[in-house]
Amino acid sequence: MTVRTFLGRISGHDGLNFALTNYIPRRTATRFVGWVSRSENPLVRDVSIGLWRAFTDIDLSDARTQEFKSLHDCFTRELKPSARPVESATNVLVSPCDGIVVACGQIEGTRLLQVKGSTYTLEELMGVPETPESYRDGVFVTLRLTSAMYHRFHAPFAATVERVHYIPGDVWNVNPPALARVDRLYCKNERAVIDLRLSDSSPIALVPVAAVLVAGLKLRFLDFHRTATPRTYPCNAHFAKGDEMGMFEHGSTIIVLAPKGWRIAPEIATGSMMRMGRPLLTR
Repeated sequence: MTVRTFLGRISGHDGLNFALTNYIPRRTATRFVGWVSRSENPLVRDVSIGLWRAFTDIDLSDARTQEFKSLHDCFTRELKPSARPVESATNVLVSPCDGIVVACGQIEGTRLLQVKGSTYTLEELMGVPETPESYRDGVFVTLRLTSAMYHRFHAPFAATVERVHYIPGDVWNVNPPALARVDRLYCKNERAVIDLRLSDSSPIALVPVAAVLVAGLKLRFLDFHRTATPRTYPCNAHFAKGDEMGMFEHGSTIIVLAPKGWRIAPEIATGSMMRMGRPLLTR
């Protein structure tokens, strides 16, 4: 039996999958994997990258280089300049990352869908007691990045980042078995709320959510530090559509929030595979 066949059988047993990835010392496992991934020892690097490639369907053909200093270097790889064409239409907001659409649709008041039968609120997600009126009855798309995917994320529209609100939290896995079992999971995990303002003054928010064996969010425009309590960072960083904004150090989730007036692009549905730069929302 091959490694991938074995993993496929595990993934077909949601309860076992959930137990193996969540009923472990999540923080300790995350720190250990972080240490291994950053090792530039040739043996550690080659073995860890080899194991990763054996356990996933990773495709490195679009990477800028095929030589990596460490597993972390491979995780956070850059792509060839032409690898992700960005839709230029001025009425289109593009996907900020590669990912799988976990959920999408209208925000019902301030309530969003986690998975079928499970919801959470904007107030819980964004870590604020008041109702975030900008996104009431707006739209959302939840994009999950698997470990094999390209891990950098980009500006979905020409915009200015006005604020980043960091919220410490847990590192539950964000895969389907965990989403089906952990109520309001995204509101429990470590995350950041990135507030963007478009040229017409309308808001957009990106909410990167950390996960087990990940818990590593890096922003290109902000010296970002983990804190024990929530912290807000004022910003004034300008981005063209498609400009790189940051990266995950393994894989995770980004929730895209938009106000009324935007709608889900016709080709977007739960389970869709997205590439950075493809149409996500239109208006």
